[in-house]
This record gives sequence, structure tokens and C-alpha cells, in this order.
Amino acid sequence: MAETTSLHGPPREPSSKLWKGVFAVTGIMTTLVTYGVLQEKIMRVPYGEDHAFFKYSLFLVFCNRIMTSAVSAGALISSKKDLNPVAPIYKYGLVSVTNILTTTCQYEALKYVSFPVQTLAKCAKMIPVMIWGTIIMQKKYKGRDYLLAFLVTVGCSIFILYPAGSDLGPNDAFGRARENTIWGVSLMIGYLGFDGFTSTFQDKLFKGYDMEIHNQIFYTTFCSCVLSLTGLILQAQLLPAIQFVASHNDCFFDIALLSTVATASQFFISYTIRTFGALTFATIMTTRQLVSIMLSCVWFHHPLSLEQCIGAVIVFGSLYAKTFMRNATPKLSPSDNEQNGASSPVKGIP
Repeated sequence: MAETTSLHGPPREPSSKLWKGVFAVTGIMTTLVTYGVLQEKIMRVPYGEDHAFFKYSLFLVFCNRIMTSAVSAGALISSKKDLNPVAPIYKYGLVSVTNILTTTCQYEALKYVSFPVQTLAKCAKMIPVMIWGTIIMQKKYKGRDYLLAFLVTVGCSIFILYPAGSDLGPNDAFGRARENTIWGVSLMIGYLGFDGFTSTFQDKLFKGYDMEIHNQIFYTTFCSCVLSLTGLILQAQLLPAIQFVASHNDCFFDIALLSTVATASQFFISYTIRTFGALTFATIMTTRQLVSIMLSCVWFHHPLSLEQCIGAVIVFGSLYAKTFMRNATPKLSPSDNEQNGASSPVKGIP
């Protein structure tokens, strides 16, 4: 029996770890890359014979949040966890407000900048996270953190300022003249600022309260449902959005799939962090961004200029360097995880 154990016992664990890794990578890459392609298609590609464009970004936020809220509530009930709020409701509400503003800026920006530009700009989120971390959490960062954040910002700036001669496909109604406008860049700055605050405040909630992940997801997304629905009603956009979706079946399918993959991505994000840690998750997420950009360039005909290729190399080179430099640190604090892109799974809600 001892020989059988020695012969058959050890190989099973590496094999099991390998398949878990394949499962995690496949899940994250599939859901989030699909999510990126779908959000660009919904906001930039016309639907139907009338070539109408979907303009109701807040409706997408509402659909995403209502599905995620329902799934997280089901997870709490099935696991027999307490559904009562752990923190005061207004704190969940604050996260919801900034999360809605983050996602709305993200969708709206796609009307003015291409998905590759937006994805590279997202990589610059380290700077607002560091600023909010200093203000809210009184965190201190090392010189190399500031250096890498600076390099990422330089790479993003190069990518945005030097677009290819024809960055948009022939079917894009917004036209190349509106690419990289001040308004589009302003929306991305708003996205980065709100996103940095959201992740930092969530970190503070997890540290201040003994909180289940699904508890925060449920109350944050539930508040987001209420707020986004209220916004749609006040802006008189709810009925037009429903009418648009009802008259364009392919748009309905895209939105339903977008909400599904957005929700499914939360499972894979939390599973990966629990199983492999923040370092592996950060590497996967960086690779996912690179794959998303390449796929968008091929699918939606976004040619890249030489300067943009150089900017992308600077950005992803800096991100990979930051990720693997963290490997020298035995333990990653929550702030380290966050800067690596591995903040709480709630933060991963698109």
C-alpha cells in the first residue's frame, strides 16, 4: 500500500492544480473578453435595417446589476448565510453610486474613443487608486510604485495621442473626427477617478467589517439596481430603452449575454483569487486586457499606429514587471492586491 500511495498519490495533486488553472484562465478570459467585445458592439455598432444605435448606457448598468444581485442573493440563501446587511446601508449606497458612475463613464466613453484606447486608459487606474488610498486609508507607497504608475501613464498617453490614420471601422456612426475628443478623454478620467474611489472604499469596508463577499455584492448591486432604475425614470430613458430592445432582437440577445458574462466573471474572479492568489490573478487580468485589445482591433478593424504599439509595450511591460516584482514579497496585503488589479471581487463587477 505504501508503494501504491507513493506511485499514485503525488501525481494527482499537480494534475488537479493544472486543471484548476486551466478552468480559471479559461473562465476569466472567456467571460471578460466576451464582455469587452459585447460592450463595444452594443455602444458602437448599429442594429437593424434602420441602422439605429443603442444610446442608453444606464440601462446596461441596470441589467448587469439586477442579474448579479439575483445571483448573489441566491448564493447567500443556498449557503444559508445571513442576508442582513453587515455595514450601514448608506455605505453600500456610496459604493453603488460611485460604481454606477464608473460603469456609465465606461459605456459613454465608447461613443467617443475606441475600445483599445479605453482598455489602455484603464491600465492607468493605479494613479487614482494610490491617490485615494493615501486620502482615505492613509497608505504609503514605495518609489517603484510611483515609477511604474508613471510609466503606465506615459504609455497610455502615447497610445491615446497617436492614433492610426483610420482608427474606426466603416460602419461606425460616430466617425473618426470624434475619436479621442476632449469629452471622451474626460469620461475616461471620470471613470478612473470613480473607479479608484470605489475599490479603495470597498477595501475599507472589508477591513472595517466581518463581511462575506456575496453580502457586499448583493447589497451593492441591489442599491445599484434601485439607483440606476431611478436614473432611467428621471431621465425618461426606461421606456425608450425597452422599446429599442423589443424592436431589435439582436440587441436584446447582446444585452442578455452581456449581463450573463458580467455575472459569471464574478465567480471566476473570486475562484481564481481564492485558489491561486492575487499574483496569478493579476497576470491573467493583464493578459486579458492585451487579448481584448488585439481581438477588438481584428474584429472592429482598429488599426494600430507604430506609436500605439510602443505605448502598449510600455504599458503591459510595466504591468507585468509590477506583477512579478510582487512575487518577491512573501505576503500581499489588500492594498498590494488592489494595485495589482486584484481587489475584491465586487470591484470586478463591470
